[in-house]
Amino acid sequence: MAACASSSTKPDAASLDRIQNVVVIYAENHSFDNIYGLFPGANGIANATAEQKLQLDHDGTPLKELVTFGADGKPDDRYPRMPNAPFRIDASPVNRATNQIVPSPTHLFYNNQEQINGGKNNRFAAMSAVGGWVMGYYDGSQFRMWQWARDYTLADNFYMGAFGGSFLNHQYLVCACAPRFENAPSYMRAQLDASGKLQKKPTSPSANAGAVQLVSGNGGQVTPDGYAVNTTQPPYQPSGVVPAASGPLEMANPNGVARNGGNPELPLPPQATKTIGDALSAKSIDWAWYAGGYQRALADGTQDPTVPRKVIYTKSADSPNFQPHHQPFNYFANYAPGTEARARHLRDGEDFLKAIDAGQLPPVAFYKPAGVNTQHPSYTDMITGDRHIADLLDRLKSSPQWKSMLVIVTYDENGGYWDHAAPPAAPGLSDRWGPGTRIPTLLIGPMVKKGYVDSTSYDTGSILKLLTRRFGLEPLPGVREKVGDLTGALQ
Repeated sequence: MAACASSSTKPDAASLDRIQNVVVIYAENHSFDNIYGLFPGANGIANATAEQKLQLDHDGTPLKELVTFGADGKPDDRYPRMPNAPFRIDASPVNRATNQIVPSPTHLFYNNQEQINGGKNNRFAAMSAVGGWVMGYYDGSQFRMWQWARDYTLADNFYMGAFGGSFLNHQYLVCACAPRFENAPSYMRAQLDASGKLQKKPTSPSANAGAVQLVSGNGGQVTPDGYAVNTTQPPYQPSGVVPAASGPLEMANPNGVARNGGNPELPLPPQATKTIGDALSAKSIDWAWYAGGYQRALADGTQDPTVPRKVIYTKSADSPNFQPHHQPFNYFANYAPGTEARARHLRDGEDFLKAIDAGQLPPVAFYKPAGVNTQHPSYTDMITGDRHIADLLDRLKSSPQWKSMLVIVTYDENGGYWDHAAPPAAPGLSDRWGPGTRIPTLLIGPMVKKGYVDSTSYDTGSILKLLTRRFGLEPLPGVREKVGDLTGALQ
C-alpha cells in the first residue's frame, strides 16, 4: 500500500471540477483501530506506545486487568477477564462472531475528553460503562469494506469532528457547530469540577470493580453555558419525544415527556445556525439527506402520542430501528415541517436507491443508514452493516453517474472504543468541541488514488471543506482553519 504524510500537492480546479457528485455515507460508532487497526501500511495498533495501550484507573494506577461491566455496572461473567492490553473481539478467548450483538461503550462528550487524556488515550476503560470492553478490536480483513479500502484510499488520520457521541457529531457534519440550548433546565446541565471534568460520585468504584458513577446522570447533556453536546431529541417529528396530546402531530412536545417518573426529556429548540445545506442552496446546488426508514418513522412519529412506537428506537425484527437524533437537519428551523426545503431535501433511503439506479443523484447526497444497518454496537451487528454499505458501493459503481463521483464512507464517532492515535491539539486543528477520537474513513471513486493510505490530518469538517471548495460555497465559520479538505486522496 502506498502512503502519504500530507496533501501538499493538491488537484487544480479543473481536476476538482471533474467531480460532479459527492456521496457521503455515514456509519456508526467504531474507532479506526477497532476495525482497521491491522490494515497493511496504516497507522495501526502495532504503532501504539506502551503508555497508550495500558489503561489507568481513576487514581492513575494501572488497571489489574480488563473487566467488562454489564447494565448493572458490575462485572459481566459472560465476558472473560483480559490482560490490560488491546484484544481481539473475534478471537479466543472472547470469540464474538461478527453477526453477534456486543456491548456498546460509553460515547459522551466529557467522557471522551477524559478518555483521550491529553493524547495518552489511557483512560478509556475507566470512563466507560462497559469497562475494559473498549479495548477490543476486529480483524477487519474479513469484512467486504476492507477490500474497498485496499482498492481505493483509506484515511488513517481522520478524526471525529466533536468529542462524544452521535448527536453532536451529526450536528458537526452539517454545521461544524454545537447547537444552542440556552434555556435548558439545571437537571440537563453538566456538573463539572474545578478542572472542567465530570464530577464522580463519592461511591464511584475503581474501574477494576465497576463502572464509573457520575453526579450528572445524563453524562452532561448540556454544557453549563447552554450548548447541547449529548443526545437531545429533535423539535420536529420523527423525534424520540412524542407530540403533545393536544398539539400538532408533526412537532415534539415542547414540554417534554417524563421518563420513568423522572424529569421530562425536553427536545432541542429549533436551531438557526447556517448549515452546509443552506450554503449549497444559496449557490443553487441541489442536495439531499437520505435516511433509511425515514417515511416509516415519520408516520410512526406523527400519530396519536398514546400509540406505542413501532419504528422509532424499536428493535423488533421488522423495524429499521430509526434513530431520530441521527437526523441533523430535522433540528433546524429552515427545514421545519411544511417548508419547501424540507420536502425537497429530506428524503427516504428508498429514494436514494432509486436515484442511484436512474443516475439522478443530486450533486451532494448524504446517506444515513437505518439503525439496523449502521454497525452500532448493542442494537445491530458488524456484518449486516458491512454488507449493506458494500452493496451500496457496488450499486453506486454501476450507476450512470459513477464516472464523475466521489464517495466518502465514514463513521460519526468512535462508539467509545479505544484508539491509540492522539487527536490534533494545535490551533487551527482543534477547538473547544474537538476533534475527538480517530475514526475510519474511505474515499472511493474514479478520481481517487488506488491502493493508497492518506495520512493527512482530517476530521468530519474536512467533508464540509471539500464541498465548500468544490462548489464555491461560503465557508461555514466552525470549520477548522488548518484541517485538510480530502483532496490529498485525489489523483
